[in-house]
Amino acid sequence: MLSRRSFVATAFATAALPAYAQTTPAPTSTTSWPSKPIRLVVPYAPGGTTDVVARVVAEYLGKRLGQNIIVDNKPGKGAMVGTAMVAKALPDGYTLLMSVISGLTISPTLYGGGEFDPMADFIHVSIASTNPSVLVVNPSFEAKTFKDYVAYAKANPGKLAYATSGAGSSNHLLGARMSQVIGSEMVHIPYRGAGPAMVDTIAGNVPSMFDSLPSAAPHIKAGKVIALAVSGEKRSPAFPDVPTMKELGYPDLVSYSWFGISVPAKTPAPIVERIAADMQAILKEPAVVKRWDEIGAEPSTMTPAEVTRFVKDEIDKWTPVVKASGARPE
Repeated sequence: MLSRRSFVATAFATAALPAYAQTTPAPTSTTSWPSKPIRLVVPYAPGGTTDVVARVVAEYLGKRLGQNIIVDNKPGKGAMVGTAMVAKALPDGYTLLMSVISGLTISPTLYGGGEFDPMADFIHVSIASTNPSVLVVNPSFEAKTFKDYVAYAKANPGKLAYATSGAGSSNHLLGARMSQVIGSEMVHIPYRGAGPAMVDTIAGNVPSMFDSLPSAAPHIKAGKVIALAVSGEKRSPAFPDVPTMKELGYPDLVSYSWFGISVPAKTPAPIVERIAADMQAILKEPAVVKRWDEIGAEPSTMTPAEVTRFVKDEIDKWTPVVKASGARPE
C-alpha cells in the first residue's frame, strides 16, 4: 500500500499557501515559478484511488519542480466541491486540481451544473493514469463469483447494496448501468470518498463495492475483500486471475476512470507547458512505472491539447449516459 506522508496541519497549510480568492496578478513566465509550496486539490476523501494517484504525483512532481506539493482533500457533491474550488482559484500555478471523470464529466449533469464550466474554466494539462473498476465483496458475503453476484441481485431485487465513492462517480454509473443490464435494481450507497466506502465494505456494513482498481488493490491482496470482476477490456496484469465483466458476458459493462492534472483557465502558458513536460517525465520514472503496475494503473502520454479533446469527448460520452440511467444525487 502506498506509503503516505503525515498530513500537514491545517494551520500550516493555511499560512503557507494562498487563499483561493486572491487578486494578486499571476506570473507570466516560469522564471520565478514555483517559489513556494503548491496545493494539489483532491476532490475526494483520503484513501481512494484519486488520493492514491495524487500522492504519488505530488511526491514526484514536487521533486522535479523543487517545491513541496501539499495534497488538499476537498470531498463533496460528486467531486464538484473541490473542482469548483480550483475553477475559482487564482491562475498562478499554485493551485492544481486532481481532475477526475466524475467532477468534470458526470456530476455536472447529475447535479445540474452551474458552478463551473468543465471546459471554459480549466486548462486540462495531463492524464496521470486510467484505471478499470473492480467489483469487490466482503468475504462473508455468500456470492463468491460474479455469476453468483448477478444471480443474487436478480433473486433479491432492490435489496443488494453496493458502496461507491459517491453519487456521480464513474463507479456509481457502472453500478447503475449494471442494474439496467441485468434487469434488477440494486441499492446504491454513496460515500464521501472510496476510503470510507471501503472501510464499511471491509467491516461488512455493506456487502459489496464498485471501486477503482488502484484503491482496492491493497485490500484485495490482503484478503480483506474478494474481487469478483474488473470492468476493463482485458484482465489487469496486476490481478490476472480476476476475470473481466466483458469476458463473463457483459460487454456493456466496460468502464474506465481517469485521473489528471487541470489548472484554472488563464494560467500562463509557460507554467502549463512546464507542468505538462514534468508530468510526462515522472510517468516514465521507474519507481512510478512500478507503482502503477502494482495497482493496475496505466499512464498516459497525451499532450494538453490531446487531454482537452479527451475531456470534451468524455463529456459528450457520459452526459447522455447519466441522463438515460435515471441516476440522481443521493
